[in-house]
Amino acid sequence: MNQPFSFSTTFILDKPYFTECFEQSVNVEHSMKAYSKAIFFVLFGAILVLFTEINAYAAWFIFSLGIVEALSVYYQRPWWVTRQMLSRAAKSEVKLTIDDLAISTDSFYLQSQLNWQDISALKTTQKGWLIVHAKGKNYISNQFLSDEAKSFLTFKSKSMLDVNSQS
Repeated sequence: MNQPFSFSTTFILDKPYFTECFEQSVNVEHSMKAYSKAIFFVLFGAILVLFTEINAYAAWFIFSLGIVEALSVYYQRPWWVTRQMLSRAAKSEVKLTIDDLAISTDSFYLQSQLNWQDISALKTTQKGWLIVHAKGKNYISNQFLSDEAKSFLTFKSKSMLDVNSQS
């Protein structure tokens, strides 16, 4: 009979961690499709500024919104990391627990538990694990995991693939 698995660790939500989270979990796209909303706002704002009698402040606001949107697409990683660093959770300590039942995180601001049956995919990245579930994605960095925890996640990942391939 297998021994029950349980692993716990604590870490700090700091800038290097948030940067790693973004780099490992987001596919940055700089195509025209990514800029479509920005192009729409700039063109619509320009039309309002140049060819209508609408309030100039509103027209310039829409035009400026397009520029800000374009910058947010181009500088997606720095903006996301800065937003995370400005959040109240930044610099807080998080306790991560991985066991046979769930992956749990506990901090001053958030207590969450992802049961294994609620996880639809567990993917390895270059530096950690991407957990896909119905409410979105979460990321766990390898730098906080023991070799046993990594092996357990690998086992869970393979068993999820087996279950999904049988469906």
